[in-house]
Amino acid sequence: MTRDELFFKPKSVYETATEAKVKEIYDFAEGYKTWLDASRTERLAVREAVKLAEKAGFKPWTPGKARKAGEKLYFVNREKALTLAVLGKKSLAEGANIAAAHVDNPRLDLKQHPLYEDGEMAYFKTHYYGGIKKYQWVTTPLALVGTVVRADGEKIDVSIGLAKGEPRFVITDLLPHLAADQMKKNAAEVIPGEGLNLLLGSRPDAETGADRVKLAVMKLLNEKYGIVEADFLSAELCAVPADEITDIGLDRSLIGGYGHDDRVCAYSELMAILETKKPEKTAVCLLVDKEEIGSEGTTGMLSASFDRFMEDLCVSQGVSLKECYAHSFCLSADVCNAFDPNFPEVSEKRNNARVNYGVGIIKFTGSRGKSGSNDASAEVVGRVRRLLDGAGVAWQMGELGKVDQGGGGTVAKFTAQRDIDTIDAGVPVLSMHAPFEVIAKADLYMTYAAVKALYAAAI
Repeated sequence: MTRDELFFKPKSVYETATEAKVKEIYDFAEGYKTWLDASRTERLAVREAVKLAEKAGFKPWTPGKARKAGEKLYFVNREKALTLAVLGKKSLAEGANIAAAHVDNPRLDLKQHPLYEDGEMAYFKTHYYGGIKKYQWVTTPLALVGTVVRADGEKIDVSIGLAKGEPRFVITDLLPHLAADQMKKNAAEVIPGEGLNLLLGSRPDAETGADRVKLAVMKLLNEKYGIVEADFLSAELCAVPADEITDIGLDRSLIGGYGHDDRVCAYSELMAILETKKPEKTAVCLLVDKEEIGSEGTTGMLSASFDRFMEDLCVSQGVSLKECYAHSFCLSADVCNAFDPNFPEVSEKRNNARVNYGVGIIKFTGSRGKSGSNDASAEVVGRVRRLLDGAGVAWQMGELGKVDQGGGGTVAKFTAQRDIDTIDAGVPVLSMHAPFEVIAKADLYMTYAAVKALYAAAI
């Protein structure tokens, strides 16, 4: 055999892509940018996904019904998670082809007693959600988005700062001239968690008495949404980056903005299943919540809601849920880190995913000695190789940084706990978990192509 046959050399998507394929890649990215702009929280992401699903002919799931091949179903779990399925020609006894992503992102949640006044300025107290570098969130334009449930049970959607012309919010920082003591602190302590206070306003109300700026802010909120301060007790309000999703680079090959982790994979899955007609095996798309805090709760991957949905499909065919899971296959579509030349010391170049080299296949995640990892078997990796090569999908292997450098996890271990063969596959990301992340359009497209190939597979 020749050197080229014996050696393995990954190739950039652009080394082999035709002009027509590049246009297809760029066109696909436009739909993603629009969807991501409208999906600043998990609730909004699910809402936007349902709109697209209904346009594609998907119907709400009703338990206990007979099913037929090609039927398109969706199940919304508490407005924060979504499962979609296209029933296959084969029995669920032969398993399902599953792709799982999460639609929650790092953000700043308002506390239940958030509103206060200090120094004649009004603020919201926040509690950060997920893993963040706290200093990245100061001096960043923020929007307030979420849901308030009033004492009478009425549910109110709140959105301030995303629409053109609306006011935005910010967390202030020290000027360099007075930051001598601050600059001596390590990065984790430069901005303490209790210092992530959202500036709301400074104009006092005309009434006399204490907290006149707080009163003015509360009056504005009451006029717009009909809420009072006590309604914050039963609210889920988030401060999220307000800037729009945008192209990055003179060649427009990259996309920058908030929420790529992991809505970039969620969109890839969603588009793939919306285009799936009558698959050989049942195709399932999972968009779950709470991954950033361990996949807990009723809307996370640890919830039994997914099992309830799948069990109903299995019962309609007289199949055991455990039998279905044992023959199923799952791409845990979560992002991986992209090699960053500005920080080469944290990555091992031979094994780190790169921008523009396609969907990143991650055999294991976890930390240190692969702790907390699914660690896919050789057979599972071999199956993915055959699947993606056969479909002409550009892909690469990756890992989450150098050994002992750190680590992280995905929902993969929770699907694997259900006896489902699982492997991580997703888009490489620069500046992961920052308020402004960056991904490549080519990698977005190839992740979509990978999931589409999975749904079309007969094994």
